[in-house]
Amino acid sequence: MEILIGISLVFGFLAFFFLFRIFHCVRRRRYFRASGSCVSCIVSAALAGTATMFAFSYLSYVRLTDEQEVSQIEFRRINPEEFQARLITPDEQDRFFILRGDEWQMDARIVTWKPPATILGLDPIYRLDRLSGRYSQIDREQNESRTVHSLSTSTPVDVWTIAQKFPALVPGIDAYYGTATYVPMTDGARFAVSLSRDALIARPANDRARQAVGEWQ
Repeated sequence: MEILIGISLVFGFLAFFFLFRIFHCVRRRRYFRASGSCVSCIVSAALAGTATMFAFSYLSYVRLTDEQEVSQIEFRRINPEEFQARLITPDEQDRFFILRGDEWQMDARIVTWKPPATILGLDPIYRLDRLSGRYSQIDREQNESRTVHSLSTSTPVDVWTIAQKFPALVPGIDAYYGTATYVPMTDGARFAVSLSRDALIARPANDRARQAVGEWQ
């Protein structure tokens, strides 16, 4: 993050420097030098803008250095096949969602890097994406009412979206992909959700959850 900010500041300074040179050369009618400074100014401004966009996008994700617990989720039945889910994530207020079905699913986005980005110290990053209820039977999944909730707020610049639409702008990305996990919902169950560098994993955190997973398997 510090490197991205540093790159943004350096090239931003260069852009202003070349902008000043443009006016200086034009006043002295050195138009050839002014055109060269104009090209340098545009390139520097583009690099500064790109670094700034990545810095803001990077802030909307969380660094992933190893397998780590990203949230816990617990369920309370309020109606048959309708549950209140309490999502507990680090450094955030607990969030509550209504899910329908007999299973729950969480989705996440992961971005991994390759050299030279890894040389700059960029770790894989992730963002929790969705929480949804689902049905174990396919015909019910197709016909019953489903519930899907977003777990992230939209940002003006997103490294995931840029990688999809403009891959040439992010040559340091090794892979960007989604991962999901789903297990049964049951009253009183609590699960711990962990994320490794390539998978989202839900593990039972109490006896009710272990019982539900045991019966489901």
